[in-house]
Amino acid sequence: MTNIPEDKIRKIQSKVKGKIVLPDDPDYDAVREIWNAMIDRRPAVIVQCAEADDVPPVIAFARENGLDLSVRGAGHSIAGNALCDNGVMIDFSSMKNIRVDAEKRRAYVEPGATLAHFDEAVQAHGLATPVGINSTTGISGLTLGGGFGWLTRKYGMTIDNLVSADVVTADGKKIRASENENADMFWAIRGGGGNFGVVTQYEFKLHPVGPEILAGLLVFPFEQAKQVLTQYREFVDSAPEELSVWVVLRRAPPLPFLPDDVHGKEVVVLAIFYAGDVVQGKQLIEPLRGFGDPHGEHIGVQSYIEWQKAFDPLLTPGSRNYWKSHNFKELSDGALDAMIEAAGKLPSTQCEIFIGLIAGASNRIPADAMAYAHRDAKFVLNVHGRWDVAADDEKVIAWARAFFEASKPYASAGAYVNFMTEDESDRVAAAYGGNYARLLQIKKHYDPQNVFHLNQNIKP
Repeated sequence: MTNIPEDKIRKIQSKVKGKIVLPDDPDYDAVREIWNAMIDRRPAVIVQCAEADDVPPVIAFARENGLDLSVRGAGHSIAGNALCDNGVMIDFSSMKNIRVDAEKRRAYVEPGATLAHFDEAVQAHGLATPVGINSTTGISGLTLGGGFGWLTRKYGMTIDNLVSADVVTADGKKIRASENENADMFWAIRGGGGNFGVVTQYEFKLHPVGPEILAGLLVFPFEQAKQVLTQYREFVDSAPEELSVWVVLRRAPPLPFLPDDVHGKEVVVLAIFYAGDVVQGKQLIEPLRGFGDPHGEHIGVQSYIEWQKAFDPLLTPGSRNYWKSHNFKELSDGALDAMIEAAGKLPSTQCEIFIGLIAGASNRIPADAMAYAHRDAKFVLNVHGRWDVAADDEKVIAWARAFFEASKPYASAGAYVNFMTEDESDRVAAAYGGNYARLLQIKKHYDPQNVFHLNQNIKP
């Protein structure tokens, strides 16, 4: 462990309003804990920032002392980039404030907020914007990598709804990034991750949603997977953008609406979300029931906030996680066969394969409009390896990698950086496609020394 002299610790403490946490402090282990239990790193100094003005002196402190710098929003990154070994961690967990201007339909969000914080604040005004599907995810990391969820078909990705951001650069300068101010920075942070600066506030465009929506689950026997997925592919090709239907292949949790003998068995789950008129929505989803002989269903009117938390029990912190991901323009028979074969060999009860439908508004934005380039992607597939004990690491990771390779021939180009693990640095250029060259030039301009390198790194 790096030993930083006490006088230097006192100096940084005198320059920030937030709390300094050191390795011998009693709350150190709790503060450094992140979502993915596979990542276990020990920062030399953790600065729990209290305000945006705390960030420049922390960056300066790291640079002056030759220390790595990591940034934690909610600590939900699969790659665990919030943590560094023997370096300085900026911890935004104390900065969760959200201000909503309902008249202008804008939300101003600090980087420590989770999706639960965000949804609750904006739904108080009957508003929302596209974010992810696990409420413990941090708004910051989600946004910087792209962001998609149930509202993406109708309103685009999270970055498509970002209006501006307050950013601290590598030299400690505070700037505002928008279409009209520091437009190159604004272009880069919409999908380029944390490569270019530390965001201390996000401004989002909001849309009328809820507070009640139609949503739920329809669960089919795994033996009917091919017929269900084939009909699903045809159904979503013409479904209205208010309707999102995702697919999950996994072993059935002990859901109360499923027969006891189904619990623990492989199943095909259709996750359904409709944000329009309930009567119309019920008519639209009726054909889904005929895709096979369902084990059961739980579909009805519920609050948008509660639906956003529906999958939280399957994604609690403390487990070991390893993901692999592909984009798809279409779900070919080969792709479906590869998914079904892998889902029949799940190495743990928590592993799953999910298909997120994102076709719609996000496809109408030019590929070079911002850093996120893959505007032709209609589906995002995530191979979610999840387990509890280190002894199973090799088995689960091998399963995830094998399916990734088997499905690669059917996937489209690129990758979604928020789903990339720490061992996928070789995919960074591919993740940005034709936008990588411009990102490289912006990186050289704002961070030529690569101060911000604990991310899916664009090396200057």
